[in-house]
Amino acid sequence: MKHIISVLLENEPGALSRVVGLFSARGYNIETLTVAPTEDETLSRMTIVTKGSDAVIEQITKHLNRLVDVVKVVDLTEGTHIERELMLIKVRAVGREREEMKRLSDIFRGRIIDVTDKVYTIELTGDQGKIEAFIGALDRTAILETVRTGVSGIGRGERVLKL
Repeated sequence: MKHIISVLLENEPGALSRVVGLFSARGYNIETLTVAPTEDETLSRMTIVTKGSDAVIEQITKHLNRLVDVVKVVDLTEGTHIERELMLIKVRAVGREREEMKRLSDIFRGRIIDVTDKVYTIELTGDQGKIEAFIGALDRTAILETVRTGVSGIGRGERVLKL
């Protein structure tokens, strides 16, 4: 089962490396990883998407909590949450393909952010399912390049990850 783990950690050199090292040393896979400073410049928020049983996720959480740089760990999938991913995708758009790419972009509420004679660059935001559905709707030969940010997640309502 997919889990989204949010980690609040000190914004110090080597902190990211120690978290990633913990995963690799124990043979856990990280599907996506996003990290950025928070409103408190001394702290960063890391969002990790991984798969595993509840027992494996519990082990990961325990190991993360033991790291010196880690301030707080929350498994967002244990409660209601919002998740989003940003994708930039460059697609071939020549002749009839141009209108089809525009139509698909509109259906998925994407935005065409760059246009040349032969290529559209489309920005799309949504959960992983939406991103995957958009890619699945495209002719594979039309995809020239894809860049994805990985998942960012936040708890709904009053649920916050703060000190």
